[in-house]
Amino acid sequence: MITSPVSSEVAPPHLREQTFNAFRRWGYLQANLDPLGQYLKPLDIPELHIDNEFVEEARRCYTSTVGAEFMHIQQQERRNWLAERLESSAPEVDSEHILDLLVHADIFEQVIQSRYLGTKRFSLEGVTALIPFLDELLNRAAELGAERSIMGMSHRGRLNVMVNTFGKSPVDIFARFEDVDPRSILGGGDVKYHVGATGQFPARNGRSVALHLVSNPSHLEAVDPVAMGRARARQDRAGADGAQRVLPVVIHGDAAFAGQGIWAETMNLACIDGYSVGGGIHIVVNNLIGFTAEPEESNSTRFSTDLAKRLPIPILHVNAEDPAAVVRIAALAAEYRFQFQSDVVIDLIGYRRHGHSEVDDPTVTQPLRYARIKNHPPLYELYAKQMGADVASVARNLHSEFAEAQKKATSVRKKPVLVEMPDYWRPYHGGCWKPDLEVETGLDRRTIEGIAKQLTAYPDDFHIHPRIKKLLDQRAAMGRGEHSIDYGMAEAVAFGSLLLAGTPVRLSGQDSQRGTFNQRHSVLIDIENEQRWIPLNHLADTQARFSSYNSILSEAGVMGFEYGYSRDYPEALVLWEAQFGDFANGGQIVIDQFISAAEDKWGLLSGLVLLLPHGYEGQGPEHSSARMERYLQLAARDNIQICQPSNAAQYFHLLRRQALRTWRKPLVAFTPKSMLRHPDAVSPIRDFSRRGFLPVIPETEIANAKRLLIATGKIGHELRVERVKRKDSTTGIVFLDQLYPWPETELRAAIEAHPAAREIVWVQEEPSNMGAFAFVMPRLRRIAGELQVLSVRRSPAASPATGSAKAHEMEQKTLIELALKEKS
Repeated sequence: MITSPVSSEVAPPHLREQTFNAFRRWGYLQANLDPLGQYLKPLDIPELHIDNEFVEEARRCYTSTVGAEFMHIQQQERRNWLAERLESSAPEVDSEHILDLLVHADIFEQVIQSRYLGTKRFSLEGVTALIPFLDELLNRAAELGAERSIMGMSHRGRLNVMVNTFGKSPVDIFARFEDVDPRSILGGGDVKYHVGATGQFPARNGRSVALHLVSNPSHLEAVDPVAMGRARARQDRAGADGAQRVLPVVIHGDAAFAGQGIWAETMNLACIDGYSVGGGIHIVVNNLIGFTAEPEESNSTRFSTDLAKRLPIPILHVNAEDPAAVVRIAALAAEYRFQFQSDVVIDLIGYRRHGHSEVDDPTVTQPLRYARIKNHPPLYELYAKQMGADVASVARNLHSEFAEAQKKATSVRKKPVLVEMPDYWRPYHGGCWKPDLEVETGLDRRTIEGIAKQLTAYPDDFHIHPRIKKLLDQRAAMGRGEHSIDYGMAEAVAFGSLLLAGTPVRLSGQDSQRGTFNQRHSVLIDIENEQRWIPLNHLADTQARFSSYNSILSEAGVMGFEYGYSRDYPEALVLWEAQFGDFANGGQIVIDQFISAAEDKWGLLSGLVLLLPHGYEGQGPEHSSARMERYLQLAARDNIQICQPSNAAQYFHLLRRQALRTWRKPLVAFTPKSMLRHPDAVSPIRDFSRRGFLPVIPETEIANAKRLLIATGKIGHELRVERVKRKDSTTGIVFLDQLYPWPETELRAAIEAHPAAREIVWVQEEPSNMGAFAFVMPRLRRIAGELQVLSVRRSPAASPATGSAKAHEMEQKTLIELALKEKS
């Protein structure tokens, strides 16, 4: 039972405790939270129909301008901690400092409104208390050991935060209203309220907190997992006390917090091994409106934050027009996070002074609310009146300062860079691919054998599963060159070699430790006590760390997290694996807005690898296609790499190339399923010693072929098998293992090696409106010159594959028959 910090000498202690417990549990439902008094009116709660001498004191603690939800937290220690602080006397605040911050926040918005009328900026007016909240949060965090904060937020108030929290020059911000980003002229760049920023926050204890604002798209909550991933990477870099030194902060909108599923996925990562960040501060900038939607249209419950009740974390609602309460809650939130390494949600409830984007007229859809807002004074005026302070002259001077900054911005012709890249990005670069970027990835046989020996070893007292023992014995033989190497072993050797060279490897996805298709087994489990053994972490004393995590059942949240992690750990090989490649479309927002476009929009690089199992094997529409066409459609300006390694050695070289090159681009790798151990796709150990990855595998078994079939992945192997059966000596088969950047030189050479060829045939398993067909055909025709270019593929379809295994088999046979049948 929670014991109140205040005792009573008159009434029985249990009566006071019962009273406070009732208000601890239900008081937030009667708190005064809407500054305009229109929504969230106090509810009639029978449990609070109490009449005794303790009621007024309990009401002051729990039904004022702060409503605290914390009785759902299972841990009594945490409930006691919160109750003690909420029931203690409110600490003194620096009212003058708060007022100064509020004046700066409101006047900044007013100047933009007057100078750039009708221009989108997503004003903070109505919730400018966010600025003193962040100020107190960061000051308290610095006192508790924070050195850095990774922040994610959507566009509402973003420009204000850049100036008044990150310390960016107003000239820089105004210049974004005046000029055009040179990249935008060429099709790149982004709007001013999406770009990221860096800054230094000078804390009152004399320390400085480094600030990083994550670039984000208009998909409001898409930045959440990215920010968390970046924070985790920074924490891992910082060492054992990383969670104390790096504080994640995410600023949400009310409608988005309730409505965007990616936030629910991200929130569920909070206590999961491999994804926890020691707690984040989540601030809902609550306008009580979502574009034009009323609160009851945006969420099914009283508060947009009710989603957070799924976790044992405090949810603190605060009226944004009580600045002293806002600052008090900011300090409490910071202290709780650092004390318990837990998330905290703050619901900062205010209003939105203008329309959604300062362009639309909100009086059309919310006439009553905007009738109240019209004559409602700015917060700094209300707070100054409460303090008895005259800020008119201060406001005028600040108006003049901002106006002068805006005037100066008109002469700034080049948009300033707001993001400074950390030192660990210095060795890496983006831009267009050049041949001199290639690196050697081969290993000598002795090195492979040494890695294999460690990969297949385990402690003497480890009780290994008989099937896994057999697998390890087979892999040991592969390492000695006695058997060809399959994909699982090729991957393990690639990872091991990188770890020994000092490159960390992080892999996550659903069932990724074992592998969806039983192919990986990166984590061994003792069958008697379920102790775990990770061979890749026992290669050498000086090796880098290997991390493999079975993720939650999420695509967007986890993919976004891994993208964020790769952004702040560029020297690591970071991989996200789909259970089946088809499921990656659950993370399409992350793919579209970050992975493929971040360099073009924000100049930000990533080396994230997407492993997408792909191949038509009769398993139905959702277990066949990784939707190759979607990635090819996104490919431009050498922004990503799209590959389908056709054998184990190619996969090995591809992984090592990704880590060893200084050219940092996302890699989309379509990986096999049935071909993981297939004799046609395994590789002899000698192939691991060649120079590197081959974008194109030419036909070498048949000299001067009359017909050339070009394909990727499994269908190419099936064509080769059938060619042998038919004793066909005139048809060559070329594997296109890299689709983008398009390997024109290599492919042209593979074609020209067969001067007798009369036709080129593109062969794919996918329907003609899917797969690589639309991307490849015009490029093949350009290379082929006068040669005829044909294609074999399934007919256009709305669904990627049939649900009938028999129908699939018939279709596949027909494809192969058509491909190998010479045109008469």
